[in-house]
Amino acid sequence: MKEPLIRLENVSFKYPTYENEGDMFAVNDVSLEINEGEFVAILGHNGSGKSTTAKLINMVLTPNRGRILIEGKDITDENITDNDIFEVRKKIGMVFQNPDNQIVATIVEEDVAFGPENLGVEPTKIRKRVDEALEIVGMTEYARHAPHKLSGGQKQRVAIAGIIAMKPKCIIFDESTAMLDPIGRKEVMSTILRLNKEEGITIILITHYMNEAIQADRVVVMKNGEIFKEGTPNDVFTQPEALISVGLEVPQSIELIDRLNKEMDFNIPLMVCDMDTCTEMIKKEIEKRK
Repeated sequence: MKEPLIRLENVSFKYPTYENEGDMFAVNDVSLEINEGEFVAILGHNGSGKSTTAKLINMVLTPNRGRILIEGKDITDENITDNDIFEVRKKIGMVFQNPDNQIVATIVEEDVAFGPENLGVEPTKIRKRVDEALEIVGMTEYARHAPHKLSGGQKQRVAIAGIIAMKPKCIIFDESTAMLDPIGRKEVMSTILRLNKEEGITIILITHYMNEAIQADRVVVMKNGEIFKEGTPNDVFTQPEALISVGLEVPQSIELIDRLNKEMDFNIPLMVCDMDTCTEMIKKEIEKRK
């Protein structure tokens, strides 16, 4: 059986706190496997530990307990070298909430080239990587533009292109659509899906938006630093009471069907679906009652 790309074994992490704040762990005894090519969404209320988990995977933070293995290599081993950590970060890229914090150049293509240059990639190969990355995110025509003149969604796509140009196996999106308007969120989610389905890049998406999470292969819900629920979108979202209990919203289609079943005695199966499919199921149920 193939080794998971990422494996967390009983990982715990605690931020430095004052004594009177107690001994609370931001991440507490979390075990999780993510396979190569998988698209995993991690959900949770503020303070649930989802962003801390992402930073642990990328070695931005180091766990107090437990092990993290990348392609079977223990990156939490006490004998790990700076070069080992550097190699890990080459394999796992990270896109943050605010694209302005990741854009460092005054021209789009120069910004995308920044990462590969720091990795020591040959100039001829950098040119190819930049062109390919911009094409993947649909920003080729903006290669010579100034990033600060772009929309929020376009800036985030430039930030994603900068990570793609570094050729990672996995990209972590840490609430990367949180500051965008609906159009920008749609642009970025379209890019994320293309990276996963067409380029085979493993995706870890930290998000508050349920309509983004339902597009993942697997959903992990966190609560108080622990994994509260895990499974396919259908497994997780067809339990609306459990989601509401941890402060999360329920996808609109699930919420509507659940209310109709309870309040109108409908008998529609709870399932993740788009609004057109949801409408058709409701129509059929109404037809049965005539």
